[in-house]
Amino acid sequence: MTTALFTHSDCLAHRTPPGHPEQVARLEYIASALSDSKFDPLDRREAPLCNDADILLSHPQSHLDAMIAAEPESGNRAIDGDTHMSPGSIQAVRRAVGGCVAAVDAVMSGEVKNAFVACRPPGHHAEQSTPMGFCLFGNAAIAARHAMERHGLERVALVDFDVHHGNGTQALLWNEPRALFFSSHQNPLWPGTGMPEETGGHNNIHNLPLPPQSDGRLMRATYDAQVWPVIAGFDPQLIIISAGFDAHEADPLANLNWSTEDFAWLTRKICELAAEHCEGRVVSTLEGGYDLSALAAATAAHVSVLMENGA
Repeated sequence: MTTALFTHSDCLAHRTPPGHPEQVARLEYIASALSDSKFDPLDRREAPLCNDADILLSHPQSHLDAMIAAEPESGNRAIDGDTHMSPGSIQAVRRAVGGCVAAVDAVMSGEVKNAFVACRPPGHHAEQSTPMGFCLFGNAAIAARHAMERHGLERVALVDFDVHHGNGTQALLWNEPRALFFSSHQNPLWPGTGMPEETGGHNNIHNLPLPPQSDGRLMRATYDAQVWPVIAGFDPQLIIISAGFDAHEADPLANLNWSTEDFAWLTRKICELAAEHCEGRVVSTLEGGYDLSALAAATAAHVSVLMENGA
């Protein structure tokens, strides 16, 4: 088996205004980094278009209809102060959701050991009926629902190490006892949620706020104490990663000081747990990361570790 990479050029058609951090160049830098010959063993696949039923696993029809109606015929439309749509945004987000769904299918069927979905827009801030934080639909939460509803899984663990709290994933899985969600994030920082007392309807939500200027040493100690033992006790059948790389010390939108190796360490620990509990099954999907060089380096490190564990 190997590692699958799901991506699609349609994700370049989702265009934000000039100067916006969630830009087309993010995928271009990632594609360049993953074009190195050491990534030749990747099983490269086009992210398929999702269907409406996939989105409706986590969102009401009214939200899907509103997003389709909001896509402009030309130019750019601000959904809120941070979140924008352009012609092609719906096609792009259908690739992002479809890539996550297809990645779960590939991993669950045993075609590949693990997978990385390099698509945009990201998803972990989108709530049931509220697009926000650059996100339209909850890509990772939809992947988890797909695994539970269509593959019959009873225990899916999600790890979100983006520097911003995964408020959307938390909201979408709040009352889902089959899903165990962890979010480490800088606090204080937008969106202002993600306190430890937010524990979900079944004690299935675990928030790990980290102070500004803290580095990988505190992150590693926090995960060692509060994440890995809980995941092991949960005995997951699949692990889904919301892979945001904006906790990197070079990122312009936040103030955590993680190194590229810190992301490799996180990925390695997750893969070790997956090997112990769920035959190595891991699906990772791209979230944030806004310094282009740091994003490319951290993504390459993340995928390298997935490949080491996918062989």
